[in-house]
Amino acid sequence: MSIVRWSPMKEIDEMRREMERLFEEFFEPARRRRWWGGRPSAEGVIVPNIELYDRKNEIVLRAEIPGVEKKDIDLTITENALTIKGEIKRQEEVKDEDYYAAEIRYGTFSRTIPLPVEVDSENAKATYKNGILEIVLPKKEEAKPKEIKVEVS
Repeated sequence: MSIVRWSPMKEIDEMRREMERLFEEFFEPARRRRWWGGRPSAEGVIVPNIELYDRKNEIVLRAEIPGVEKKDIDLTITENALTIKGEIKRQEEVKDEDYYAAEIRYGTFSRTIPLPVEVDSENAKATYKNGILEIVLPKKEEAKPKEIKVEVS
């Protein structure tokens, strides 16, 4: 039997890697988490994936929220943030023992997205089609880029 030298740094490094794995797993969108075997869980963090981009005079936000009905979506827009709330409801009740796999999460969700510029919330428009929520937020006049022509004499 050989003697193995104990290294506290090795144990600390292993603990650090395990903590990183736990944080990555916790903050990963719930719909990407996998469940195989055991009891299916409807619990979990539901985080809609988004796209946020600039379209000259407006900001466009697109969010993936499949399985949500239009009536279950609630939007709150301020000058510098947008909050999307909703609920994904179970279509039918299935006994736990009848599941082979359960990756869909059910329940309420809420996500607040900070906006890069001030927007005119009064003139915002939202559409929902095929599980994609699209919100068009006109920029406030002060936030729009201004073009100034310089005359050369």
